[in-house]
Amino acid sequence: MITEQHISTIIGSTAVGPEGKLGTVGEVYLDDETGRPEWATVRTGLFGTKEAFVPLADATMSGDELRLPYDKDKVKNSPHHDVEGHLSPAEEADLYRYYGLGGGQAVADTVGTARGPELAETRTDTTNVHGTVGHDTSGPTTDNAMTRSEERLTVGTQRVESGVARLRKYVVTENVTETVPVSHEEIRVEREPITDATIGNALDGPAISEEEHEVVLHAERPVVAKEAVPVERVRLDKTTVTDQETVTDTVRKEQIEFDGDDTTRRTTR
Repeated sequence: MITEQHISTIIGSTAVGPEGKLGTVGEVYLDDETGRPEWATVRTGLFGTKEAFVPLADATMSGDELRLPYDKDKVKNSPHHDVEGHLSPAEEADLYRYYGLGGGQAVADTVGTARGPELAETRTDTTNVHGTVGHDTSGPTTDNAMTRSEERLTVGTQRVESGVARLRKYVVTENVTETVPVSHEEIRVEREPITDATIGNALDGPAISEEEHEVVLHAERPVVAKEAVPVERVRLDKTTVTDQETVTDTVRKEQIEFDGDDTTRRTTR
């Protein structure tokens, strides 16, 4: 059974259900009349951004774990109410009805106009507030010291998709100009005198006749041939780059003030 002595241990503990971790306990709500812990809020969702109410009637403490008989979906889907201040009778009845404890409307009729469970926090005013731990000096759960608590900011990272990169191959056409030497044959007329060495060839044949000689000319021309050859391999690779980002949020912390006359002051050495 959860009692007043467990309050400081419950806040900030890990809430565990039958199937594992549910979240982190944020606040404890006390019954206005009895001062006993009646509800706790469990921070669920990404980075604990949502707080859900769970009853402490069947809860137990085991080390730094608050063990509850509810699974994660049950807690996560509980009716949402403002976690600051009090639960109204209707809100408390709604939660009792959701968790199947005592019948919602019967609880609302019993509570009547009561303010419901009170958030377990230390106040610095002098108003008598029922259920506030450490304020009523005549209460059964109060010793000679106050516990000051504060919220700590826990920042983590989440891996998400930030973009997609792909390789795509397509064909483009460009003009390529190359210079290649080419050669060709040209006609050149050569005349040589008749000599003793050539006179035999000169007198071979009729003395007077008609003749025709032809010479085949040759020329080179450019010839273009194309072939596809591999030139490189291209692939996508990933590298991790670490940047610094500043995260800003608000946290709450309790302050303790001293209120008394001069006769109550003492110097501690």
